[in-house]
Amino acid sequence: MRILLVHNRYKQPGGEDGVVNAEAELLCRNLHKVAHFEADNDGIEGPVDSFKTSFRCLWSSAAQRSFCKSLQDFEPDVFHVHNFFPLISPAVHHAAHKRGIPVIQTLHNYRLMCPGSTLLRNGVVCESCTHELYPVSAVRHGCYRKSRAATAAVANMLVFHRALGTWTKTVSRFIALTDFARRKFVSSGIPEDRISVKPNFLDGDPGPGSGDGDYVLFVGRLSDEKGVACLLQAWKALRPNLRLIIVGDGPLAPMVKDCASKDPTVQWLGFLHRTEILDLMGRALALVFPSVWFEAFPLVLAEAFAKGLPVIASNLGSMAEIIAHRRTGLLFAPGSPLDLASALQWAANHPSETHAMRENARVEFETKYTADTNYRLLMNIYEEALSTSPLARFASRAHKAHVKSALPIQLSE
Repeated sequence: MRILLVHNRYKQPGGEDGVVNAEAELLCRNLHKVAHFEADNDGIEGPVDSFKTSFRCLWSSAAQRSFCKSLQDFEPDVFHVHNFFPLISPAVHHAAHKRGIPVIQTLHNYRLMCPGSTLLRNGVVCESCTHELYPVSAVRHGCYRKSRAATAAVANMLVFHRALGTWTKTVSRFIALTDFARRKFVSSGIPEDRISVKPNFLDGDPGPGSGDGDYVLFVGRLSDEKGVACLLQAWKALRPNLRLIIVGDGPLAPMVKDCASKDPTVQWLGFLHRTEILDLMGRALALVFPSVWFEAFPLVLAEAFAKGLPVIASNLGSMAEIIAHRRTGLLFAPGSPLDLASALQWAANHPSETHAMRENARVEFETKYTADTNYRLLMNIYEEALSTSPLARFASRAHKAHVKSALPIQLSE
């Protein structure tokens, strides 16, 4: 199969960029031809650039012209969009659809129903715009880049393409990362029969850990939506024979640094490489994930399960679906330091139950989040898209041809 991946890379590389890379490598290993059409946000500097870019997201003729050339040069069987915002724009959806190429889009965040993409405002879950014909609430609060003008431009893009039928007419299959996300998108108007569920996965198995460490672990961006303040408040209420190790960086780093300087049971390690994080996961008692927004599918959860590490997480959105209470981890009331402290204390006081959760977490990884399992899910989605496309004949060709593996071709805008 010939697969053209489209992705607008972020200024600060994150989990979504990693997922795109992992899927491309997975497809190449399985003898598919993969090409990339990409844009990069590195060139967006300052409020003026951000303002101009936010208008380009409505329809980028430049991206469409470049994309059409990529279609002509590569002749893909399927076109898989990961992120079109803000530089590429949905113009590419229409270009592919016009040529009869099936379009698959992964819903990595909530952008199609929320200009800010997170369904979060001022540290609290917000779904106001999902019930509005025009997202007035988002514009009023400047939910995109804290700018009303930029948010209005994004809102215009969403309303314009909803009216144009971009999501209902040009996309053959959507990929939601969880059933929770799937339900949210269905409620926003995406056809239910076109949304498949395929979680993120871990490319490679790091193997289970021993769990013999005397600490719980937080890994992630140090920001409000990740629940860092809630975690630090909960820790103050505890007196367990445990340490708290925090890995990551972000705007709340000064708060974390100050807490670590005053409390010897708290250790802040800043940014670490993945191998170092996996090593810490292998020995930790539990991973703490106190996020206060719906999340999509954080790779850190798949990594934790691969190491056999139970997760103590907010009972919210996708987290409540991924983590089974007292089977693969513990769930607590979102944003509640007292309930989080209670969950941490329970884990410290019940070593045998926590050990059983380690085994269950590892089984969960082996069952749901390996590369092989994910590849089968992805191929089923591609085949469903091809079967409803005018180019369905390519599906037969792809199955019969003996294609040698190739490295991804970089076709950047």
